[in-house]
Amino acid sequence: MTLGLVVLGPVLAVATILVLGPLDSGRGAQLNLRLVLLADLVYVLLLAALVLSRVAKMIAARRAKSAGSRLHLRLTGAFALMALLPTITVAVFAVLTINIGLETWFSERVRNVVGASLSAAEAYEEEHREGLTQDARALAAFLDANRRATFIMDDGELRQALSQGQAQIQRGLREAYVIDGAAEIRARGERSYLFDYERPTPATFAIADDAGIALVQDWDRNELRALIPLRAFADRYLYITREVDGQILNLLDDTQATARFYQQQENDRGRVLFDFALLYLGFAFLLILAAVWLGLWFAERLSRPVGRLTGAAQRVGAGDLDVKVVEEDGDDEIAMLGRYFNQMTRQLKGQRETLLDNTRQIERRQRLFDSVLTSVTSGVVGLDPDGRVTFVNRSAERLLGWQENQHRVQITVAVPEFGPLFDRLREQGIETAQEEVHVTREGRHENLLVRLSTRRREDGGLEGYVVAFDDVTDLVSAQRMAAWGDVARRIAHEIKNPLTPIQLSAERIRRKFRGQLPTEDAERLEQMTEVIVRQTNDLRRIVDEFSKFARMPEPDRKPEDVVNILRGAVLLQETGQPEVHFVTDLPEAAIPAEIDATMIGQAFTNLVKNAGEAIETFREKHPDEQITPEIRVTCHRDGDVAEIIIEDNGIGLPEDTSRLFEPYVTTREKGTGLGLPIVKKIIEEHGGTLVLDEAQPFGATDRRGARAVVRLPVMVAKDPAAPQEQIAADRLAALSAFET
Repeated sequence: MTLGLVVLGPVLAVATILVLGPLDSGRGAQLNLRLVLLADLVYVLLLAALVLSRVAKMIAARRAKSAGSRLHLRLTGAFALMALLPTITVAVFAVLTINIGLETWFSERVRNVVGASLSAAEAYEEEHREGLTQDARALAAFLDANRRATFIMDDGELRQALSQGQAQIQRGLREAYVIDGAAEIRARGERSYLFDYERPTPATFAIADDAGIALVQDWDRNELRALIPLRAFADRYLYITREVDGQILNLLDDTQATARFYQQQENDRGRVLFDFALLYLGFAFLLILAAVWLGLWFAERLSRPVGRLTGAAQRVGAGDLDVKVVEEDGDDEIAMLGRYFNQMTRQLKGQRETLLDNTRQIERRQRLFDSVLTSVTSGVVGLDPDGRVTFVNRSAERLLGWQENQHRVQITVAVPEFGPLFDRLREQGIETAQEEVHVTREGRHENLLVRLSTRRREDGGLEGYVVAFDDVTDLVSAQRMAAWGDVARRIAHEIKNPLTPIQLSAERIRRKFRGQLPTEDAERLEQMTEVIVRQTNDLRRIVDEFSKFARMPEPDRKPEDVVNILRGAVLLQETGQPEVHFVTDLPEAAIPAEIDATMIGQAFTNLVKNAGEAIETFREKHPDEQITPEIRVTCHRDGDVAEIIIEDNGIGLPEDTSRLFEPYVTTREKGTGLGLPIVKKIIEEHGGTLVLDEAQPFGATDRRGARAVVRLPVMVAKDPAAPQEQIAADRLAALSAFET
């Protein structure tokens, strides 16, 4: 390929010179020039691409500081500089020489001569044009005057007037005609013959009508004609001819063409100079490329062994340890270097395989470790020897509401609740410590069983700490509920039995001694016995609630309409709380479910009643704030679940919502705290859930009340189009049961 490029260069140079010189003539010269220039361009681009690719490789090798690249660069630069200086010098002097020659060709003297010749020729032509125009207008005016003086003028009189007017023209006219719009002759002047008549073209008529006169030049017949409309005649034109020197006027056209060509050449002088400069620059660029190519080839011949080792070293650096270099024959340094290089790659390959096996084993253990820590439900946090967080699994992130910016910080800062346990472990120097810690995250109070242990290295040194914890909130709550159930059973057993004898004894004392005592003492006895009876009834009510909480009866499940039960509960509370505005959104269609209507009705009634009591509590604590008491009850079906939402604008929920379902936890002074635990038990016995949350603000205020969300599993109706009479009957039966 190199030999072909070397031979092709001079061939294209000779072809370009021939096309620009001896062969620059004929109709195919432009095509040949384009083809040769296109071949030159392709040749230069091909050579430039090859050179640039080699230069790019050389620069990449130089940046990589590979052996032989510096020599490569120096030799290439030397060849390029040797070709660049003389080539550019010759190109500059050639451009200057051409510029001086062009300045001589386009000097002021030559420009004046060309301009004077053009002016003389144009003046001669202009003289004939003006003379013929004046004569044509004068003769047309003469004919128009005769027409206006004579009422009727026939063609004979018109011919006589035309001959008379033609004779008065001093410079003489060769021919004179009066024609119509169709170029037909209506009258002829002296020496005006039909065989000399040249018909005007429609374009000439159009020019005469628009401009008032039209001049037609016919230098081949030595004539200059004029066509002018006669205003006093209808559809008549004067058409005259004057004899001129056509040869001189043809020379005028040649002079004008020559002047235009000269002006064009003068305007294109810069482009011509640029073309020559570009041509010289192209040859210079070609020589420079050839020199660079030769320098690259020569440098490669010198640095090939070093370059081979450089490429192999780069592949080794990229991780390819299977590469081998050709071992040269001989005992010189280059040959020994190749042998040592191949030996080194073999040793490196064996060591890398050993390291890869160890790395794979470590990765398998790491994946197993990550999988175990990620899947366990316990929270795990890893600490370094200084107590900074290094690892957190998903369960820990969920339980603690972990943030990304809490990594690499002290555990006492990330989770302050763990600080006392961590300090105790470090101060006492023990290996493990365990404690139940209360944590509050995002409004939720959680009980965490935290175990903190020390990690040791093989040499016994401190490697870090591990914090493991479990959420025992539900377990603690279950234990409390079980304890309360046991307490409730004991209280119900121990207190309920003596209540009836106490009440009966008090009533008997009142009946027996009321008539035997004076009036004042009788009234005091009445009051005292009334207190005993009232307090006994209160104790009996409390014992009954404890009994319900301790021994919740098994639900008697039957197909019931949840909407009907909820509507009955709302109706009862609307009657019992007339000052509260109820807003209900209940579906018309029934939502059947396998439930105990009495227990579910009790739960709904308790929730709606609690909402009204929450509003009453708010009004008692904030008498200055005027609110419109409102309870919103909505119900809708979501797949296989019925969702009931009860909202109010009352006192709202406390900060610690985790203990709301425990006995004797209430926000009301008069409440026993057993209503919500009983409701939760009822809902859970039916396979549902009860969630307490903040309600959205009612109206323009930003204060939030409470919201209770009950979700109960429902039945898939076999016949959704149940008779309306049956639905109404079921609703009336449920309402009667609630009223009872």
